[in-house]
Amino acid sequence: MISRLIYALPLLFAISFSLPAQDMADKQATLGFKQAEQAITVLRNEGGLLPLSRLDTLRIGYMAFGELRTGPFLETLQQYADITPVPLPAKVDSAWLSALQARFNLLILEVEDIPAGGLLPPSYAMAKTLKAVLGSCTTLTFLNGDGSIFQVVPELAQSAGLIMAPQHLRMSTVVAPQILFGAVGAKGVLLGPIRGTAFQAGDGYTYAGGEALAYTPYAYADMDGQLLEDSIRAIVEAGINGGAYPGAQVLIARHGKVVYHKAFGHHTYDGQQPVLVSDLYDLASVTKISSALPLAMQLHSRGQFDLDAPLKDYAPAFRGTNKAGLTFRSMLSHNARLRPWVPYWKGTLKGHARYPWDDKWDDERVNDGRFRWFTFKADSSRRFPTYVAEGLWLHRRFKNKIYKAIAKSPLNEEPGYVYSGLLFYVLPDIVAQRSGQPYRQYLRSAFYDRIGAVTLGYNPLERFPKARIVPTERDTFFRMVQIHGHVHDEGAAMMGGVSANAGLFSNANDLAKLMYVYANGGRSFREQLIDSASVAAFTSRHYAAEGNRRGLGFDKPLLEYDAEKSYVAAAASPSSFGHSGYTGTFTWADPESGILIVFLSNRVYTTRENRRLYELNIRPRLHQAAYDAIKE
Repeated sequence: MISRLIYALPLLFAISFSLPAQDMADKQATLGFKQAEQAITVLRNEGGLLPLSRLDTLRIGYMAFGELRTGPFLETLQQYADITPVPLPAKVDSAWLSALQARFNLLILEVEDIPAGGLLPPSYAMAKTLKAVLGSCTTLTFLNGDGSIFQVVPELAQSAGLIMAPQHLRMSTVVAPQILFGAVGAKGVLLGPIRGTAFQAGDGYTYAGGEALAYTPYAYADMDGQLLEDSIRAIVEAGINGGAYPGAQVLIARHGKVVYHKAFGHHTYDGQQPVLVSDLYDLASVTKISSALPLAMQLHSRGQFDLDAPLKDYAPAFRGTNKAGLTFRSMLSHNARLRPWVPYWKGTLKGHARYPWDDKWDDERVNDGRFRWFTFKADSSRRFPTYVAEGLWLHRRFKNKIYKAIAKSPLNEEPGYVYSGLLFYVLPDIVAQRSGQPYRQYLRSAFYDRIGAVTLGYNPLERFPKARIVPTERDTFFRMVQIHGHVHDEGAAMMGGVSANAGLFSNANDLAKLMYVYANGGRSFREQLIDSASVAAFTSRHYAAEGNRRGLGFDKPLLEYDAEKSYVAAAASPSSFGHSGYTGTFTWADPESGILIVFLSNRVYTTRENRRLYELNIRPRLHQAAYDAIKE
């Protein structure tokens, strides 16, 4: 089994070698990374443009000029944001320039300097075109060389942002994008003046890194690369060979530095389509900590979300019910006596009980195509606009019936911890009402777009081709189709794919960006998205004295470690947090060790009855392997 990578950056320091070669490769990569980090210099930073922030406001294009090799610079840029390559034409006119301005408000230029000997490459005949672009767009230029190009295109020296690698360093095209986005700090200063410009020795803007995830050699995170490579590969491939899942993605970071990011196996067991690290997985219950919860945390930071407020204060539909007085602190901790779940779809079947607490409820009943009025139709219409599956279109007001079922559900007789998803059906509407913004718009603008989490979101077929989305289950009891590109969870499907209980899709890299916001005290790309005190409150236990390990929305390690019950590593600290997902997903962050892990798989392909992921202890073994690779 060969793991696959899509980005050039991991290829530079995550290739498998024999033990001595791996050590040597990591040492060489570390040396090259440090040399580039020290040498790359920020020469212009108009208006504090760098490091880049407010990614939600940026429409970024990329253009290359000069005799460029393959594209590690662009590929690394695309780790951070949605960046569109634009070819530089031989000639441009005003209409083309106007279209460029309308499409992008920031253009990143990669410029290869004039080679030694001073002979101009053929591409430099387009210098006039480049000058026209520079005169019409806000540009951020990366110059790989000593500045000789300024004599040919002096306008480059007036770019809004100018970052320069004074030497042709092998790693500069990997490190420079990370400096642009603030993942790596800007440290370089000029050792001497640049001919034909005003730049002098000592010039250079400096700033700290850590504003986003960095992608570095193992040594930067004090981790044993060979041990981690061998361990992760062995565990993931054991899962594939053991039938736990057909493929997977794994990302491991420490102290904000991604050192491992690979894809294994295939989308399905037929082996036709390899998994790439850019592919999207159904996150299942990892949605609980990745959707409405960060919005609630942000509102809590602003004093707009009271953890001890009763549900009735924020959700009037629950006034006069047995849930009216339940607090968000208790519900988010799964300590409010709520039922685990309600299979809403079964209540739509003719001749079947509406609710699982009714006497005539039949757990074995499957979809026989006979539905109650105002539930499902075979074709879409104004009254049945919600797609659930082919031949299943849901009534526009069925969401109210879901709320009604939650409101009518009896509370558990005994107090204490019971994992429940019910609140997470209601939470999106609550945060939307508290913020005054539509839920999905608020989520994208407040978090996903700001942190460059391009793939993280609901209903992925709205934005991505089906080929990039990994399938889940062949549903044989409700939707009666292969689930592919639509949410696996039945309840979320009946909410139009949008709930805080399940529904999100992502690749490992974009999910890691959100986890880094939490691990970094709520800060990302020069913004405090969540107050650090709110992060601490939500990721802490509130009912440990009652035997409840959970945080607020977040899962936590067992109060007493039990290898047979835990899906996290024995080494995970009490301050660590994360969540798992039914489809075979898992993410966890540990502030004490700095370890952050994302594991994505489709263990429910082709059936949820497949329990090999649990039987082989894949997730805790992967998690422990990350801790074992930490160098003392």
